[in-house]
Amino acid sequence: MSCRTTDREGIEYLDLYGGHAVISIGHSHPYYVQKLQEQTEKLVFYSNSVINKLQTELATKLGKMSGYDDYFLFLINSGAEANENALKLASFHNGRKKVIAFRHSFHGRTSAAVRVTDNPKIVSPINEGFDVEFHELNNSKTVKESLSKGDVCAVIIEGIQGIGGIRVPDPGFLQELSKMCKQNGTVLILDEIQSGYGRSGKFFAHQYADIRPDIITVAKGMGNGFPIGGMLINPAFKASHGLLGTTFGGSHLACTAAIAVLDVMKAENLIANAERVGEILFSELKKLPGIVEVRGKGLMIGIEFEKPVAEIRKKLLFEKHIFTGVSGTNTIRLLPPLCLSKTDATYFLQQFKEVLASLD
Repeated sequence: MSCRTTDREGIEYLDLYGGHAVISIGHSHPYYVQKLQEQTEKLVFYSNSVINKLQTELATKLGKMSGYDDYFLFLINSGAEANENALKLASFHNGRKKVIAFRHSFHGRTSAAVRVTDNPKIVSPINEGFDVEFHELNNSKTVKESLSKGDVCAVIIEGIQGIGGIRVPDPGFLQELSKMCKQNGTVLILDEIQSGYGRSGKFFAHQYADIRPDIITVAKGMGNGFPIGGMLINPAFKASHGLLGTTFGGSHLACTAAIAVLDVMKAENLIANAERVGEILFSELKKLPGIVEVRGKGLMIGIEFEKPVAEIRKKLLFEKHIFTGVSGTNTIRLLPPLCLSKTDATYFLQQFKEVLASLD
């Protein structure tokens, strides 16, 4: 397992971003590579029975590890496709067209992708016939007012907001949101595309609030770089012909990649590692000067500064050879592989402190 990668000039980099949380088990993990190579060598003609076997294995392992073994798994190709299908399924379920999302949210290149920066509540018409209404995160009052009208199809919310700056929903807010959705016949969709798959220190970030959503969307770290996405669907939804569809979803290679990821996560206790190493980073980052706030959970961390972070990231990349991400102008995002070691975390902290000191 490795959080390091090398460019064509032979320069090694410590990867603390993982391609928007895509690299979950490390770069070129030998078990992962082996399983994909074996499957590729078999690639001649595949019967539906072989693919169905792989899909069943993936569904079984994912259900067991996540704690959702009673949910259905629908396999697709990306997070955007997962969220679009989730909204479609919700609308089929209750026949409504209004969707509630939250300020600073991001749900892929989808109907609910707009992020509001000024007005905390607007209604935006979209091509698919939905209206998306945006609210402030953790504001139960305004959400309750909208839900009480009985015309909201779905509420879609990230387990932890990613691109919006690593903002964490309050557990109490999620619990109340779940309750209000049930009371009003509204479908609760948890977007765990970035925050899921062990990144937060639990399999899904919403599990800190001890709720069970109607639909959970996944992608990113699911395939460790191989394109795959999925939806975990509450058994209360009944399947019917033409309800959902996909062209390439659940292929033999995609399933093989996803199964290998789960195998490695289990064998190497990567969810526990994400929690443990994340606590070290949080503890030390909060001590540094010039930082307004450190947000997130596990290995999903947002470091907000008083000023723009472009120069900090530039020095980390070109002088220290460390990849980091960004949200807006003032927030650095850390989304390293879940195998990040204490040694690499300590190394990053040392280099980070040196960069900050050089810019004083």
